[in-house]
Amino acid sequence: MMANKDLVPPGLAYLADNITAKQNVLGVSRAESARWAKGLDLPRRAATTFFAGCGYQYSNQLDCLMSLLRRLDKSPLGIETPMGLANLQKKLGLDLGSVYLKIATGGRAGDGRTLIDMVAVLKKLGVEFGYLAEDEPCCGAPLHFIGMETKFAQNAGQAQKQLEANGIERVISAVPSCTYALRVLIPQHTPSKIIVEHFVEAVAKRLEGHKLRYPEKVKVTYHDPCQLARFLEIVEAPRRVIGSIENMELVEPAASGQWATCCGGGGGFEAVFPEFSQILAANRARELVETGAQIIITDCPGCVMQLEEGVKQLKVSNVKVMDLAEVLAVSLEA
Repeated sequence: MMANKDLVPPGLAYLADNITAKQNVLGVSRAESARWAKGLDLPRRAATTFFAGCGYQYSNQLDCLMSLLRRLDKSPLGIETPMGLANLQKKLGLDLGSVYLKIATGGRAGDGRTLIDMVAVLKKLGVEFGYLAEDEPCCGAPLHFIGMETKFAQNAGQAQKQLEANGIERVISAVPSCTYALRVLIPQHTPSKIIVEHFVEAVAKRLEGHKLRYPEKVKVTYHDPCQLARFLEIVEAPRRVIGSIENMELVEPAASGQWATCCGGGGGFEAVFPEFSQILAANRARELVETGAQIIITDCPGCVMQLEEGVKQLKVSNVKVMDLAEVLAVSLEA
């Protein structure tokens, strides 16, 4: 089944067109997508590859895009008309949306710091892996969630062929939605023998013999990303990792694990209902702040962005949001 394109909200159509045309949600060049790894000397040819996906390296752009969408949603125009015009302009060869993002971010896509932290952590744990850089295909997950299953199936076949052509046997994926697509969705359309694991799974199984110590004593709470906990049922691994870090006390929110409250991001929801998404972000942030934790830990780029917005809406200044990879990088150094 494939969604009638006339019924797809303009914001989602914009993301879908970027994926099919440029192989990433923002429609930037593949070289720009891989820029975060410059200087890391990761081999392209390796049986195990680090799959960066779309998200962490676009942090500045995505944050600016969401700020714009929220302002539009609250304006008399709404978001449908401007996004519809953006789609039309792209078809005419004018991508004013990308121009706006470049101006708003000063041309910076984001430094990919979390991805760099992941690479550093995996190396310290003795994992041998490479990175396909510009040759990394898009998993196409948003196409599936939008309802464009025919386009997703086409993208799945292309992505699988590209991974196999590069001799990939195992994938360590940074983004939960990419992990779900590579492990579950793509094999539904094309045969795959590639082993796929999320970053936190790769870390959890290699902790033995490594000392992790956070620089100061802190109380932390953990937010389960929907894709990780509900779709992939990865609930215990992040808690095992956090529990192994000295100086960290984990306090659980009332709703956690597979029953964790959604932060309002993912599946393109925030691109269609930005104001509602912001409300959900604040609601989840409130639940997490009420645990008394000083740090909110999660491991999804969308969740990090949403929870930072939620904490900002609550005007809470003594709680910070951190990706688990950032926590691990600091703890291994300490």
